[in-house]
Amino acid sequence: MDFEHSPKVKALQQRLTAFMDEHVLPAEQRFEAEMDAHRAAGNAWQPAPVMEQLKAKARAAGLWNLILPESKYGAGLSNLEYAPLCEIMGRSPIGAEPFNCSAPDTGNMETLVRYATPEQQTQWLLPLLDGTMRSAFAMTEPDVASSDATNIESRIERDGDEYVINGRKWWTSGANDPRCRVLIFMGQSSPDHADPHKRQSMILVSMDTPGVKVLRHLPVFGYDDAPHGHAEMLFENVRVPASNMLLGEGRGFEIAQGRLGPGRIHHCMRVIGRAERALEMMCRRSLKRVAFGRKLSDQGVTRERIAQSRILIDQARWLVLHAAWKMDKVGNKAARQEIAMIKVAAPSMAGQVIDWAMQLHGGGSVSDDFGLARAYASTRTLRFADGPDEVHRNAIAKVELARYADAP
Repeated sequence: MDFEHSPKVKALQQRLTAFMDEHVLPAEQRFEAEMDAHRAAGNAWQPAPVMEQLKAKARAAGLWNLILPESKYGAGLSNLEYAPLCEIMGRSPIGAEPFNCSAPDTGNMETLVRYATPEQQTQWLLPLLDGTMRSAFAMTEPDVASSDATNIESRIERDGDEYVINGRKWWTSGANDPRCRVLIFMGQSSPDHADPHKRQSMILVSMDTPGVKVLRHLPVFGYDDAPHGHAEMLFENVRVPASNMLLGEGRGFEIAQGRLGPGRIHHCMRVIGRAERALEMMCRRSLKRVAFGRKLSDQGVTRERIAQSRILIDQARWLVLHAAWKMDKVGNKAARQEIAMIKVAAPSMAGQVIDWAMQLHGGGSVSDDFGLARAYASTRTLRFADGPDEVHRNAIAKVELARYADAP
């Protein structure tokens, strides 16, 4: 395994870092100010003008659609090549969208590239790649433990040339955004199938279809995450063309594994960038602040936490790079244990590093002054997103135990 970055990736790292420093990081406060103005006007669910300006600049700079390995639509980067770039974007809470690399669009684009028909790709993938629309993913349900996706109760029933969809979903990220025009919906199409993993299907649903309702916005630790947001949704007798089915009836779990693998690793790449920024903030503040006659950087506990943060971040980074390398070499399915490992390790690591940074920043850290409270909230949610820690640990253990099941 050679994780030395290629000249192409090193050049992209330099260009991306320069763009982040010149345009994205300085725009963070303006983004929040514009969103606060929308909230004050009574409608938080409007895009910030500065984001559209950033997207135009990134596109002009050739930093657009860096995702989609092994696809004619992306930048031709492997997972291993994309990882360090995703980390750079992850330094900022608004860092991914300017480059058209934010969730859930990235996961949905991966899904459409892998499993959609040419007609579906023309209708939905191309506008997503063009950045003229956004999307959502409707899987989790409030009435069942959705960490076990076989519990999902929503129905997708064939009726002639249409499918009729009924169900209630929540944590449908992006559905509040007025730019969201399509979502991928997971539900039961064959509830009586002998194999519980062949009862589910995934289907494309246009947001303007009659019967699609956003019931409410769901805050995360008090943050609305506008204009993206997270929604609870109701689907009542929603009729979509049969041609909207992805891959075929009963293949929802197959699609989920293909979709969630890249999505999970993208989350982990980004959160490493956020942890790096927290460590940087910790170091800078400790060198300036004095308590009990000494700089905080001279306190033993501060040095201990800074050192441990560096260890934890680098450990997680190497795990992520190894998972990305294995995905490229043998595919997402064969790399499932490595993907599960980093999905547990990276958010927990980042949560700890951000927590230590908050302690060092004192009471101000729980306000919005430093961005640490928001970073902590978003990082903590990653221990649920795309499967909770417990599910991933269980999957890791299963693979590990299988090595010894037939041993003498």
